[in-house]
Parts: sequence; C-alpha cells; structure tokens
Amino acid sequence: MPSPFPGMDPYLEAHWGDVHTSLVTYARDQLQAKLPDDLVARAEEYLAVEVEDEEKPRSYYPDIRVSQEPGIGPAAEQSGAPPAGIAVADPVIVPLTDDPPTLHSLRIYDRGRRVITAIEMLSPANKIGLAGRKAYRRKQRDLIEGGVSLVEIDLCRDGDYVLYPPEWRLPADCRGPYRISVVRAGQTDQAEVYRASLRSPLPTIRVPLRQSDADVALDLQSLLAQCYENGRYARSIDYRLEPVPPLQDEDRTWANGLLTEKKLR
Repeated sequence: MPSPFPGMDPYLEAHWGDVHTSLVTYARDQLQAKLPDDLVARAEEYLAVEVEDEEKPRSYYPDIRVSQEPGIGPAAEQSGAPPAGIAVADPVIVPLTDDPPTLHSLRIYDRGRRVITAIEMLSPANKIGLAGRKAYRRKQRDLIEGGVSLVEIDLCRDGDYVLYPPEWRLPADCRGPYRISVVRAGQTDQAEVYRASLRSPLPTIRVPLRQSDADVALDLQSLLAQCYENGRYARSIDYRLEPVPPLQDEDRTWANGLLTEKKLR
C-alpha cells in the first residue's frame, strides 16, 4: 500500500533516522547506473557534534542503538544486596548520556578520489541548535569553496532554514515546508531551487557533475515511495493522529480532508 500523500508524507518525519538512511542508500543506487564510468557515488557517514547551547538544546539519538538491558550483566552484579527481611523493588537503570547521532550524505567522486558533487539529505541535527547549524554551515562553506557542486534536500519541517541560498531570495512558491537547492561548482552567484509542495509529488531534479558531463536525474518521489514500502510504514503509521511536528494552518486542513477521504480518519 503506498503512502496516502501525493508527495512527501509528513508522518515519515517522526521516523527520520530510518528514512534518512534509506533515502541516501536508494539515491546512491539510483545515481550509480547513470554516472559516467569514471565516476562513482558513495554514501558517507559522520557523527553530529552535539553541544547544548543557550538557544534550543535538544537530544538526538543514533539511527540504531545496541545496548545492554538494564539489570543484566556487570552492572547488576555490582548492585548492593537488599537488607535481610526487607522486600526491595529492583530499579530500572536509566543511562544519562547519549551517543551523537550518525548522519549520512552522498558524494560523487572521480577516479582520483576528488569530490565532484555533494548531496546532503538534511536532518534535524543540521537545523536545530546553534552547534548543529554552525557545523553544517562550515561543511557547506568548505564544499562550495572547494569547487564542489552542492545539492541540498530538506524534507524535515522541524528546525531553522540552513540551505545555501538565503531564504529571503527564494520565490514565495519555493518557501514551503520542504526545500531543494542546487549550487553548481563555479556558479556560486546563483542557485537552482525546486518547488516541493506538500500537495504535489516531489520533483525529479538535475544533479550536476563535471562541466564536461551532462546532468543526471534524481527522482525524489520514487526514492520516497521505496522508503515507505520497504520500511512497512503503511502498517505502523496511525494517520488518525497528528504528525510530529504538527502541520500548520491550511496544510493541516488539507491533510485532514485527504486522510478523511481515504478513510484513514
């Protein structure tokens, strides 16, 4: 069963760890067959730097965490025995530290391992909190100054605007909840932005390579459909509830009508 939404499904944002990883992987696979023989797409992994700041401290978690169950293993053996004759409940051990989230991006390399194009699938860790935004801005600046074409795909409504082109320069119909920008190497005086409305399918965008190469197409809607199907989200999402974060104003009214029409509410 496909998603009831024609484009981005806002309910997927609550499962962004899985969706983000899948989008990067599926985008790599889609591009790989279209690239010239001497270029290759690779998924890159890095850890977000998490520092609480005065603006909006938030916690994020790795996409997959493997941990020992509380009360099992060495921690349990070190616990003191209860006094004789007194029934004492076993406490649940709650860890108070978090590992930094693992983020993924996509790079297109030539045979000399030179980065040609960077594709960033943004996550809340890039957009919420001063430290996360600063770290992303530094990477963004390094890529642009290094002569790399930068493709930014922002399908997360939570957090601040961080794309390379200033938000005030975007046309009104490109300032929706989802945003896509392409800055070509050597053409940093302009950006290509794509309309990405909640109510329409996501676009197929042009991914730049070297100046001597033709652009390659990246079909974002098909990637999202693959994420939805392979993640079995039709079985796990309860569309009777509001998405997280909630939709605003006209989008909320429209989504309620759509879900009611499809008998999901």
